[in-house]
Amino acid sequence: MHPVNAASDAALSDWQYVHNTVIPTAVLSLEEVRERSGRHVLHLAHLGDTLVGCTTVRPPAAGSTTATVIARVLPAYRGRGFGRELYSSALAQARSLGAEVIETVVLASNPEGLAFAHRAGFVEFDRYVLPGDTVPFVDLRLA
Repeated sequence: MHPVNAASDAALSDWQYVHNTVIPTAVLSLEEVRERSGRHVLHLAHLGDTLVGCTTVRPPAAGSTTATVIARVLPAYRGRGFGRELYSSALAQARSLGAEVIETVVLASNPEGLAFAHRAGFVEFDRYVLPGDTVPFVDLRLA
């Protein structure tokens, strides 16, 4: 795991690739990823030189203790424990930023991601569809 350097187009592109592969209904441009890197904590995960996933931690907003942690694993690397490692790292990062309440969001068409979130103790509290999309996002909170 290593942080995404906002000055590195290669790192931003790798994070973008994982995000857009796992969340094909909400594809992000490189500029959108660069902007997110200024607001959120982004990390990449590699197995040797091979990209396997990424994380996002949305820190608590001013006056809040709620953070969002998102772990994404490329489909070819699921079921090998990478999700647990990514989630644990993102959770620790969120806690270090003052989070007391932890949320996550998973695309409804990702049954592996939803099952992982439920096994980790998350409970669904909302579903929504972005304008122009058809697949809902599922918001979950750690119970």
